[in-house]
Amino acid sequence: MKIGCVMEIKKHEYRVGMTPACVAAYVQRGHQVYIQNGAGEGAGFSDDEYRAAGAQILTKAEDIYGSCEMIIKVKEPQPSEYPLLREGQILFTYLHLAADEEQTRALLKNKVTGIAYETIRLDDGSLPCLAPMSEIAGRLSVQEGAKYLERPFGGRGILLGGVPGVQRGKVAILGGGVVGTNAAKIALGMGAEVTLLDVRSSRLAYIDDVFHGAVSTLYSTEANIRKVIAESDLVIGAVLIPGARAPKLIRREHLSLMKKRSVIVDVAVDQGGCVE
Repeated sequence: MKIGCVMEIKKHEYRVGMTPACVAAYVQRGHQVYIQNGAGEGAGFSDDEYRAAGAQILTKAEDIYGSCEMIIKVKEPQPSEYPLLREGQILFTYLHLAADEEQTRALLKNKVTGIAYETIRLDDGSLPCLAPMSEIAGRLSVQEGAKYLERPFGGRGILLGGVPGVQRGKVAILGGGVVGTNAAKIALGMGAEVTLLDVRSSRLAYIDDVFHGAVSTLYSTEANIRKVIAESDLVIGAVLIPGARAPKLIRREHLSLMKKRSVIVDVAVDQGGCVE
């Protein structure tokens, strides 16, 4: 099979669909691999590393789309890439189709076989391709939120961990899955007061156990959401319904309840976001 990997063109996307080690694994199994020139630079991989692994380097994305039977990416194809997709071609990437009707229709029109990383499940129900990215996103959400709470970035000038004699910042996390758990871990590590909401009592019990009671847990209801976001400096949206659009837990009318210059980080944005 001819397998291709193109440079990501989505804004602020620096990852690459295949590392040189992945290329070597495919080549060892008899496949031909084509990498777009410079595709790995943002992730720290040079064209020479890909060549050494057995890949052929092509300059134009059009040549890779036009000749390869399977395309491996990181993010969903952008509108400028839709015309390059061909009937029968396999597209292996994060797709997040539930919140993207335009892309869904483009893939159907071009008769592409799309395999979305975020929907691949193991027998135990786990999501092996989504989980590592969710771990990263959960940890980064607090890091980014803390940055935007700084006054130069338009925030309240709140230090999440506080200092002796000054109250710590308050973080609310909507969702207790992989993203929410990792966000709680970092927020606690920074010294913040953390409240996590979820609709699953079993998950709340797990969070209470694993953090030894250091995270306040609440059942996710309209009343509890309103109460917690009104008190919080940083709100993390960490809701996931695999394969479906995220529910809007924070609506426009809720924003007036929040503190001036507080911060929202909606990690669920790829699935439509849980914040209106």
